[in-house]
Amino acid sequence: MLVCTEYDDATADLVIAELNRRRVPVLRFDPGRDFPASVSLAARISAGDASRRQLGGGWGGYLTVGERTADLSAVRALYHRRPSPYPTGSSEQAARFAAQENRRGLGGVLGALPECLYLSHPQVIARAEYKPAQLAVATHVGLTVPATLITNDPQAAEQFCAERPAIYKPLHAGPYEVGGESAGIWAAPVEAGEIDRAVSRSAHLFQARVPKEADVRAVVVGEQVFSARITAPPGVVDWRSEYQNLTYEPVAFPKETGGALLRFLAAFGLNFGAFDFAVSADGTWWFLEFTDLLSGCS
Repeated sequence: MLVCTEYDDATADLVIAELNRRRVPVLRFDPGRDFPASVSLAARISAGDASRRQLGGGWGGYLTVGERTADLSAVRALYHRRPSPYPTGSSEQAARFAAQENRRGLGGVLGALPECLYLSHPQVIARAEYKPAQLAVATHVGLTVPATLITNDPQAAEQFCAERPAIYKPLHAGPYEVGGESAGIWAAPVEAGEIDRAVSRSAHLFQARVPKEADVRAVVVGEQVFSARITAPPGVVDWRSEYQNLTYEPVAFPKETGGALLRFLAAFGLNFGAFDFAVSADGTWWFLEFTDLLSGCS
């Protein structure tokens, strides 16, 4: 089994510990960080290879990480968790070219392994990262979605925020620094009077603020739904900004909503998903976003 994730990933650590307990061979690496410095790839495909045809096509060859080597044709599962993105920020043309070749070469091979179970497929994850697609599919499968506006038009944004209590949240949870320190961009309340011409410089996502009583994180693996109620300090809009001050407890998940989550995953072709909900006083489960997706391998 291959595990693609960043080094600081406690969830992957627990999964790997269980795999080790079951004596499942595991090769862990971070493609965006390790390749090609400490990872060697030699993937081969041949039209005349009968064994490859019997496996439905796909790649053979090997992947070496440090002193350990995996036979690509023998890989039966890939856990795509939180790999670092392939670096593309260099202004040097050759470096940018190499980064894109690495992404499409290694990432492409990992996405075309024969008889491999993906949790989930890197290229499918990349497609599901787009919040507009998430919200459209959520509506289609029957989830309740707050009124949402995506715009770079200040007038449209101002009108939207004037008509209802609203929040702003980023379309992509990428790295961001303030004063040289890593900082998250969390969902935050926004009023019509705060909207200015700066909105025109990029796309923005504005959403109706749900009068929530609780937050819920639901995790779906296969057809199983696991859910937890998350309690944050009073007045906190985005619980992710207060990780040190949260409490968790199991919560029953509505059967009808659970069915919608399975249809959501099926629409994208995913085997795993983490969903965030806000639950209001009248018992409505409001879908906010599909989270825990990073596509460094894609």
